Amino acid sequence: MTSSASYAEDNGIHLRRVSIVTETYPPEVNGVAHTISRLVKGLASRGLDVSLVRPYQARCDSTASESNVTLVPGMPLPGYKGLQFGLPVGYRLRRLWTEHRPDAVYIATEGPLGWSAARIARRLGIAALSGFHTNYHTYSCHYRLGCFQSVVFRYLRHLHNRTMRTLVPSMDLRDRLKAQGFANVSYLGRGVDSNLFGPHRRSIALRQSWGLSEDDLAVIYVGRLASEKNLALAIEAYRAMQTPNTVVKFVLVGDGPMRASLEKEHPDLIFCGMKTGEDLAEHYASGDIFLFPSETETFGNVTLEAMASGLAVVAYDYAAARIHISHGASGMLAPYSDAKAYINAAVALSCKPETIRRLRTRARGYALSIQWSRIVENFESMLTEAWITARDVTPTTPVSQRPAVIASGRI
Repeated sequence: MTSSASYAEDNGIHLRRVSIVTETYPPEVNGVAHTISRLVKGLASRGLDVSLVRPYQARCDSTASESNVTLVPGMPLPGYKGLQFGLPVGYRLRRLWTEHRPDAVYIATEGPLGWSAARIARRLGIAALSGFHTNYHTYSCHYRLGCFQSVVFRYLRHLHNRTMRTLVPSMDLRDRLKAQGFANVSYLGRGVDSNLFGPHRRSIALRQSWGLSEDDLAVIYVGRLASEKNLALAIEAYRAMQTPNTVVKFVLVGDGPMRASLEKEHPDLIFCGMKTGEDLAEHYASGDIFLFPSETETFGNVTLEAMASGLAVVAYDYAAARIHISHGASGMLAPYSDAKAYINAAVALSCKPETIRRLRTRARGYALSIQWSRIVENFESMLTEAWITARDVTPTTPVSQRPAVIASGRI
């Protein structure tokens, strides 16, 4: 626990109200939405009053009646079907946070909504933390917007440096952002639900529907079917794995803009579409080897979900894989962006049934030690430290006259 958080606890000072601003939230399916949902539920379970600010979702109109949810207008996010970015609503946030002032604000996404939230929190003297969940600047290269990469990165850095601390899911990302001018970057890990994801979900019937017996090899990918996920490498690795293995199938779980073209180019692959909940857990657990070839992750929640499901993971040595996989003991790692090494690792693993079984067992055992409860506890401590640091600054103090902790956005 941080020193400020310890001071608060020792003196009976408790964080009470937290507002979380995000442009994505369940039932939308992506890693950011999943993580934010876990943090919201975790804080609420610890007795905090948690409010949510997010764009309106047409599929869940009922949430409009929830007193702790503020819905704002949104616009479709280019290249991401079903997702949107929130429009700036500074006037509404100012009224909301003046009438129901939170102790701290967490800005989870960096769109126009996130920008206006950072600006209003700063003007009102409310402690604000931000999360770097997505490498939007690197995504631009995959959507013919490479010329904007440096512009997007400068925007992200400016937004995050207006908050008191930026939270990132991996230590290598923390060090990289620090070196690139991000101030006060801190590591906040991720957890996994080992009750939902686990080998007990394995389905013989599902494997049979894929044309596999229990002794055959199911290679699986779970995630968005889009160019930034480097699926071409996963397919190349799978093709190489077919040579030494008589019966092996590649199962892709997820949806995205590349699905139609991939189905046309590779009719022998099995496309299952998007899955959630127990259905998703069953698909994970019914596989044997998990291929994760992405080079653009800030973390990659699917890595932990695959490990919890008892899969042998093949991934690049960065983000979640670097943190949680011990090469050769609980999974297989290839040097970052070394496609040849990645393919070789996948092929070598596919030829060693005993190694696959050993990695699957150890991956599951490791995943059991990763609990969301500890992550949420750390998150609350960080929010508390920011609140204690900023609590003596009154909303009526002009920005130019406030202490450096608020005026500069630094702790």
